[in-house]
Amino acid sequence: MVGDVYTLKMTAEQSNGSLGFIEGSIPAGAGPMAHVHTDVDEAFYLLSGELEFLDGDHTFIGKAGDFVFIPRGHRHRFKNVGVHPARMLFLFTPGGPEGAFVEYGGNPRPGEPPALWEPERSAPLEDLVTRYGSIMLPEDDV
Repeated sequence: MVGDVYTLKMTAEQSNGSLGFIEGSIPAGAGPMAHVHTDVDEAFYLLSGELEFLDGDHTFIGKAGDFVFIPRGHRHRFKNVGVHPARMLFLFTPGGPEGAFVEYGGNPRPGEPPALWEPERSAPLEDLVTRYGSIMLPEDDV
């Protein structure tokens, strides 16, 4: 999705709504824009690399082995500010938002890096994330 690679390990459907569990590979310079989940908590565990996290108005660098918890209602995002892909595990509780990855993500091809999305492909994302209980927020003061 948008140049990142996300592998769903468990969905809300598979966990009776309890959680969504995902493995992510985020290329240098990539990551989602700031957003809020209105009814789910999100947690991240970094396996390798570094990611800049936003939590509210506070930014910090997460490194391999770090665990980051973002409670529902907190403005957040992550961005790979390094030169190598970052790998992480993350989960939603309860599950549900991972459905957006299934509904709108691309189909990766083994051995090929994901294509970056053109602006017209990203345009419908705001409607999609709204349907999954999230709100996109501006980046200008981050």
